[in-house]
Amino acid sequence: MPNPTANKPIALDTPFALPVKAYLIKKYKSPMKAGEAAEPTVGDHDVLIDIHAAGVNMLDAKIRDGEFKLLLPYKAPFVLGHDLAGVVTCVGPAVTRVAVGDEVYARPRDGRVGTFAQRISVHEDDLATKPASLSMAEAASVPLVALTAWQALVERAHLQPGQKVLIHAGSGGVGTYAIQLAKHLGATVATTTGTSNVEWVGDLGADIVIDYRTQDFETVVHDYDVVLDTQGGDTLAKSLRILKPGGIAIGIAGPPDPDFAHQQGLRFPLRLVMALLSWKTRRAARRKGVRYSFLFMRASGAQLEEISELIDSGVLRPVIDRTYPFDEAPQALAHVEGGRTKGKVVITVV
Repeated sequence: MPNPTANKPIALDTPFALPVKAYLIKKYKSPMKAGEAAEPTVGDHDVLIDIHAAGVNMLDAKIRDGEFKLLLPYKAPFVLGHDLAGVVTCVGPAVTRVAVGDEVYARPRDGRVGTFAQRISVHEDDLATKPASLSMAEAASVPLVALTAWQALVERAHLQPGQKVLIHAGSGGVGTYAIQLAKHLGATVATTTGTSNVEWVGDLGADIVIDYRTQDFETVVHDYDVVLDTQGGDTLAKSLRILKPGGIAIGIAGPPDPDFAHQQGLRFPLRLVMALLSWKTRRAARRKGVRYSFLFMRASGAQLEEISELIDSGVLRPVIDRTYPFDEAPQALAHVEGGRTKGKVVITVV
């Protein structure tokens, strides 16, 4: 018999709502601790999901430490987690893209993250159907890093066949997808990595692999069209010098630029701060006749659907460094902070 309430929103004060097991941040720069959160509310366009697995990202540690609190202020206590795979258990009355029982994955939009928990409410536009070829853990490793690679190479750089792209940290979460996607787009791909991963990233599709421990990438590659920089600092400064005139360096580690401030709708004082933080980098880029663009990826279910097709067709494959059970979520985050992961770290919730 159909459940007459299956498509109705669950309110926070629903008498049958149960507390949600979650990992909470009580204040910035404090460790996350196991606890209970309120049952998520489900608005008209929202979807309630039982989380089966959650991806872990360096972004989680940066938000915990308050590095983005001027841009993304979270009121404590809050839950970290920017990737999920799970099953739809309830949908809002205006939801049209998914139904109860669907297997989905997502990167929830900023301000609504919190996948280190049993359940979460996500706007339907942030969701996509889980790739049929992937397990829940594999699917949870995908959204944030794959969307970052997509938005950098497809949306921002408009990477074309025959162009040359340098991808820093090819063995990292973003790098593993960026290499595969750039090859699919027909580009010549160079990447940097550590000695132990040289052969491995070559197998992902990189044409030129630079061992950063023994080689200086600036002496190896020249006249590139695109650089995807995940490091910032000196690496970004040197990256500008290996671009050909008209090339673009896309940075995901900063510094933020005025275009980003405008897109975020920030007030004048923060726009000024962004301009000052990136002034040196933008000036160096102008002098070289190249461009610098800061990318802070955004949620997009539509783009995830395209990524799903590439995964199920064998073009892209996830890379998981290690999985942790839910009760070891703090150890999973510490693993990511160690900075030596090969691909993604995932927490299995169910």
